[in-house]
Parts: sequence; C-alpha cells; structure tokens
Amino acid sequence: MEAAAKVGRLTRSSLQAASCPAVNGGVVVFFAAVVAGALVSASWMSTGARVTSIPMIATRNMAQHAAASPEPEPTLPRLGNLAPPPRQPPPPAPAPAPDAAAAASPSSSCPAYFRWIHEDLRPWRDAGITREAVDGAARRYGAKFRVTVVAGRLHVARYGRCFQTRDVFTQWGVLQLLRRYQGRVPDLDLMFDCQDLPVVNAGNRRGRTSSSPPPLFGYCGSEPTLDIAFPDWSFWGWPELNIKPWETLRGEIADGNAAVNWTGRAPYAYWKGNPTVGADRRNLLRCNASGKRDWNARIYEQDWRKEVRDGFRESDLAKQCTHRYKIYIEGRGWSVSEKYILACDSVALIVRPRYHDFFSRGLMPLQHYWPIPGGGRGMCRSIKFAVDWGNAHADKVLPTINPSHFVMNVTPAEKL
Repeated sequence: MEAAAKVGRLTRSSLQAASCPAVNGGVVVFFAAVVAGALVSASWMSTGARVTSIPMIATRNMAQHAAASPEPEPTLPRLGNLAPPPRQPPPPAPAPAPDAAAAASPSSSCPAYFRWIHEDLRPWRDAGITREAVDGAARRYGAKFRVTVVAGRLHVARYGRCFQTRDVFTQWGVLQLLRRYQGRVPDLDLMFDCQDLPVVNAGNRRGRTSSSPPPLFGYCGSEPTLDIAFPDWSFWGWPELNIKPWETLRGEIADGNAAVNWTGRAPYAYWKGNPTVGADRRNLLRCNASGKRDWNARIYEQDWRKEVRDGFRESDLAKQCTHRYKIYIEGRGWSVSEKYILACDSVALIVRPRYHDFFSRGLMPLQHYWPIPGGGRGMCRSIKFAVDWGNAHADKVLPTINPSHFVMNVTPAEKL
C-alpha cells in the first residue's frame, strides 16, 4: 500500500481537451472511446503486481549513423512511354497557457483515422469488457505493464521487461496527456504489450461465447489480430537512438523540407535501415543500383552499433529528406520509421504492409502514397516504374501523392 500511495502522489496535470466533432455521428475522443468499453476500477492491483512510480530526469544527448556505400551522382533517368538511456524520460514541459489552448480549440477536430477506434473496440461492443478479460491479457498473452488512471493520477504495474525504454516512454506519454488535459481524462485500466508484433489472434475467438478476448494495447495491429493500436513510444522520444520527441522532430523535418524543394532532390527512391529483420527488406537490397541494372533505388544498410560508437553522426532524421521518393518497408513487424518517411515531403513508396499502427489506416493509396508489391523482382520493377513515372510527371506527382501534410498533423500529445 505504501508503494501505491507513492504512485498516487506521482502525477497531476493541466489543460482541458480540445473539442472533437463527431466521427460517424458521435462525439469521439480516443480515451472516451476506450473507456466506453474499458473496465473502470480503482482497486485493480493484484498482490503479484509490482507497482512503481515513473522517475523523471533529463535524457542524455545521443545521435545516429549508417554504413553505406557512396551514392552515385544523381542523373535523370531515361523516360519512355509510361502510364500511370537512461530509463528515465525528460522533465515535464510546462503546460500550455489556457489562453493559447483556448485559441487552438475551435479549429480542432478529430482526424479521419479516429473512425478506426470503433473497429478496434468492436469485439467488446455487445458484451462489454470484464475484469476477467482485462486480467487475462497478462495471464494469456504476456502483457508487460498495466496503466491505470484513477482520479487523474497514474498508477503502473510491471509484469515483464520491455526492450530499451519502450515502456517508460509510453507511460510518459500518458503522463503528458494527464498534464495537458487535467480533469478531462476519465479513469482507465489498460494492459500493454511492448513487442513488435500483435499477439491476440482473432481466430482463437471462433466458437467461444463464455469469455471476452483480452483488451490488449500494443504498437500495431493486423487483420487477423485483435490488439488495439496505441501511439508508439518514439512519439515521446527514443534516447537510445537519439530520436527526439515527434513534437520537436517534425518541426526540424519541416525545416529540412523547406530547404530543398522536390525538383531539387535526387531523382531516386531512398531507403536506409536494418535489412536483417525481414524477408522483404532482404529482397529490397536486390533493388539497389548495380553494374548490371539500375532500378532507381538507393538502398543503404543502417548499422546501429557503429552509430552508437561514432556518436550518431550520420543518421539525423531531419537530414534524410534529400530524395524525391522515400521507401517504407516493414521489418519483423510494423516499423516506427513510417512517420519519419512520410513526413519528408517526398513521394512515399509503401511496400505492401501487413500491419498497421494507430494512424496508418487513414492513408489512402495514390493520395498519400504509391503502393508497391512485396517480394522479388516485382518489387524492384514497381519501384523503377514509380520513379520513372514521377520524374516524367514532376508537375503532377507531388501535388497528387503527398503524405507529408497528413502525418505532420498526427499529434498524439494533442489528440490522443
């Protein structure tokens, strides 16, 4: 009880929430939608759960680099007949002044991707969420931590370890929410996983009527799973890789976009990342330029160990918007790189994804991105075709296919 009392004193915050017009006919705010189905309880903590507070000290400065062969000087392609750690987060930033928040509220509205909240909560629409179902997320699916908000205070129970500081920065995001919207966040009881892949298989529900599936939050979902997508930890920072909070980084990326317009960028498709975490990424390496064939792709391997040793000198995400086209491709699962790629004011080439995060289902093909099929030479040919067509229709492609404005307005700190 002493530990719980400490946690109870941990957090208080300020600011009212911006109003959100209806999506599909009803007023929808993310946490209100969650609470509509979620169990509200002030005494959830079991004797086996270790309840802890969240320490707050400044994160250390870090940065990034990538092992890559030199890129050839850009030349226009031939155009033919084409058709379409510390484990502690930084100290809390001061809450915005009420006047500033009030000025911003009238124009605030729920983003289009909020409509997916209803789909994510559909398994519990009829029967609701039971205490048994919530507890089952830890017993049956290995939930790593539990976040409970009671009367505006945050409580955390840890059941397992998360990679690096994923759990700390996710909890930090909830703290920021409480700070920003004091008195507006309802009581919550949320179970979290922190792995790369969703784990609650929807197929397990067939024929079962006696119990509800566990409402488990994670960083991504998929068609055959029931995990509820929550903003990933990197929105609030990833100090191990020197990735700044999204609120800061998106401004730096916007400045980089303004420095070099689209036609002044290298006329190729660019990707840099870890190719060892998925078959599609290994196949993407075959699309790199070689002495035999140029698929209009410039692919670079990211060696994070070298980055750490060298002080992250060459992996500043704000300086990687130098190509007309950026490739997004999943690794083992969904990748946090998605938002940084989409923000580049480049044409996004998205290799057929299997997973979604909390906002990506709002992306529309040929409006926000150019779809690329996965696997083999078909992927390389599709990349080459997209680049050739875009370079031949430079006056049309960027105004038509540009995700930058969409992702720049993904702001969990404001509209979580």
